[in-house]
Amino acid sequence: MMTPPTPAATEALDLPAAFERLRPRLFGIAYRMLGTVPDAEDVLQAAYLRWHEAGGTEVRNPEAWLVAVTSRLAVDRLRQASGERKRYVGDWLPEPLLTAAAPPADARSELASDLSMAFLVMLERLSPDERAALLLRDVFGAGYGEIARVLDRSEEACRQVVHRARLRVREGRPRFEVPLEVKHRLVARFLDRLAAADEQALLALVSEDATWTSDGGGKVHVARGLRGSARIVRFLLNVARKGGGRTRRELVWVNGEPAILTYLDGRPFSTTSFATDGERLTAFYAVLNPDKLRRVEPARVR
Repeated sequence: MMTPPTPAATEALDLPAAFERLRPRLFGIAYRMLGTVPDAEDVLQAAYLRWHEAGGTEVRNPEAWLVAVTSRLAVDRLRQASGERKRYVGDWLPEPLLTAAAPPADARSELASDLSMAFLVMLERLSPDERAALLLRDVFGAGYGEIARVLDRSEEACRQVVHRARLRVREGRPRFEVPLEVKHRLVARFLDRLAAADEQALLALVSEDATWTSDGGGKVHVARGLRGSARIVRFLLNVARKGGGRTRRELVWVNGEPAILTYLDGRPFSTTSFATDGERLTAFYAVLNPDKLRRVEPARVR
């Protein structure tokens, strides 16, 4: 049990201010665990209530305390969500987060590069405990003692959980990280060639075995089962022709990486994120579910 601080320390602790200072990190944990802003905000609200109830009387290290509580609440919520997502209509993708510019590379940042859509999709293959352990250890730098307290397991068991999670995630990760500026150039070039309806140039930018994943949540008709550069490029050109003057596309930052935001009749209609090997686009992640686009705001990068 944590040793209570001295009365003077307790009086000096500004509970709301301490929570707000740590909010970005806490949100980063909850969002990466759950993949949606509403769920992450619900977890933070519950964490704040527990923080307020504790009143600082049992807290020597506010950050460690709040990280542990937020992580436990997120694990519990993810266990519930796992069942809900099995009933989800079609493919499930995380809710896109838009930012005004490229994020810092700091792994502790709430907008770090490990927030990418591709990485979050890979996390979906993990159990709630594996996901929490991997994120706490590899993204937020938590020690195994801290992870053990969150998961209520021994440190050795947590080491095994992290090791197992790393192996499962590593199967789908690229061999090397592609620099952000390279991703930006590829997506910008793709957008330009799409606007020009240049089929051959588009084919040269998309991997022959590229995949397409769409999330419409059962509320928007989406293309499913697309695979290969030819099918994906033809599909996008066909959509662009049908949309005509009703659609507009712009380059934005989604989950810390360059992406495309498509408007239909002036309103956000979809976000498309990408994975790349540094030379071609290898995976497309399109979010069209209107419930996941409610918080999308224009964020130009050029």
